[in-house]
Amino acid sequence: MGYTLNFNLIWRHFDKLSGGLLLSLELAVISIAIGIVIGLVLAVWYVSAGRVVRGVIAAYVEFIRNVPLILLVYLVFYGLPTVVDLVYSAQTSFVATLALYSGAYLVEVFRSGLEAVPRGQIDAGKAIGLTPWQRLIHVRLPTMMRITLPALSNTFISLFKDTSVASVISVPELTYGAQWINFNTFRIVEVYLVVTAMYLLTGYALLFALRLVERWYRTAR
Repeated sequence: MGYTLNFNLIWRHFDKLSGGLLLSLELAVISIAIGIVIGLVLAVWYVSAGRVVRGVIAAYVEFIRNVPLILLVYLVFYGLPTVVDLVYSAQTSFVATLALYSGAYLVEVFRSGLEAVPRGQIDAGKAIGLTPWQRLIHVRLPTMMRITLPALSNTFISLFKDTSVASVISVPELTYGAQWINFNTFRIVEVYLVVTAMYLLTGYALLFALRLVERWYRTAR
């Protein structure tokens, strides 16, 4: 007897998926907001500091980029509290991990953006008497943001998908909601078809919105 699709049980527990989707978006937004701060600060230090600071930042970037995200999640949630006297929730642990993870990638994005600022703009800032800090705020950062905005948008989309890893430490995001429904209804195909559609539609909606932001920023500047 063939498998017959039945979505009734999925719709009955759809609140697990809708709530999980909202939490996934929340995790992605908070993580990339913190990651932007980490990436921007470290990128500015990297292009302006000495060899030792550059080496430390490069070591952080290489470590994060070469270790699987799921392993970092385990290290922060299970490993760190056993070494340091810390108590935090699974959600807080995952946000911290994802922020550090995204920050490492954004260091390279922002560094390349800062180095791509035309030298003529910087020299023009010097010519009108801007201090190094003023040149950074008024000349380099606005130009860098215009250059790096597409890469920043792609990073956010990727982080949204990466929130599915939070299910391994029982954060009730979208994938965890799918697993809960699966364990309680055994409708494997139906639940993962629905969740796949939710990831796809949300991802494309985010991409469309971010492309509008990019277009507006280019016009506004």
